[in-house]
Amino acid sequence: MSDDSSPILITGGTGSFGKTILRELLAVSDREIRVLSRDEEKQDALRNDLRDPRVRFFIGDIRDRGSVDRAVKGVGAIFHAAALKQVPSCEFFPLEAVRTNVLGSENVIRSAVEHRVGSLVCLSTDKAVHPINAMGISKAMMEKLAHAAAREVGPEAKTTISCVRYGNVMYSRGSVIPLFIKQIKEGRPITVTEPEMTRFLMPLRDSVALVRFAFAHARQGDLFVRKAPAATIADLVTALKELFDAPDYPVEVIGWRHAEKLAETLASAQELSTAEDLGDYWRIQLDGRDLNYSAYFSEGDDISPVQEDFHSHNAERLDVAGVKELLLTLGEVQAELASWHA
Repeated sequence: MSDDSSPILITGGTGSFGKTILRELLAVSDREIRVLSRDEEKQDALRNDLRDPRVRFFIGDIRDRGSVDRAVKGVGAIFHAAALKQVPSCEFFPLEAVRTNVLGSENVIRSAVEHRVGSLVCLSTDKAVHPINAMGISKAMMEKLAHAAAREVGPEAKTTISCVRYGNVMYSRGSVIPLFIKQIKEGRPITVTEPEMTRFLMPLRDSVALVRFAFAHARQGDLFVRKAPAATIADLVTALKELFDAPDYPVEVIGWRHAEKLAETLASAQELSTAEDLGDYWRIQLDGRDLNYSAYFSEGDDISPVQEDFHSHNAERLDVAGVKELLLTLGEVQAELASWHA
């Protein structure tokens, strides 16, 4: 990230990711941090919790370019986290996903370029790869918008545009882990859609680290993917039941929700064919070609194809013990366990 003293903007800054990166930035920097979101109640709660004059709150919606421009003016870096993220709600209201995740993201991207922001990182999801639901399709389009803008402005532009792509963030708002814990505490059966479904598991701290890595290392149009482990929903449920001393707790299989996948994909085989392996991450570089393809067809390509996507069925698979170990690193789970055993 730039070392200058200009403000930093977090769109969707009252969400799980936004609040975490906000606190991290406040701990290491004296820069002004701006939060742009549309929920005044959440902003007020966060303002009263922090009571930090370095944080400025902007009420607005990324769907409205004027709201975005007011928040972007003068900033040096943007974390673009604002989005509609729930798969079922986007299935029932797909146009709303388009308005926020596609058109709203275009507002953020264009505003960043026009205001000469040093770095913009857009947060994407594994659901954007081979998408089958409205949320994933809209996030895939967000990635395409970011890549198109990066290609248009070029590598010498003032603004570096990049994306990060990650899977399920553990204990984020609306995720299954707090739901399962709540069901245990309230004495209700744990509701599971499909036990053999696999999902990537990433603590919030790892998603924040991925975004900060992108700010530090991104070149124009890069997309970064973290090599996350995965687990079956059945093993996740078993791990939680064991942690809460309820090994025989009832589980109800309710069937797949709208537009769910059996496995999620973080990077396609085609993307991995040209990706740069950075250890914990892959850098998927921008395809900088223009529309004049004839030279590429006639000259051929030396790329060695990768045979498989990187998905949650072939990623490092955590067993029940591994899932428990990962869960115990989460402060929220530790707090839930402490209150449960009190």
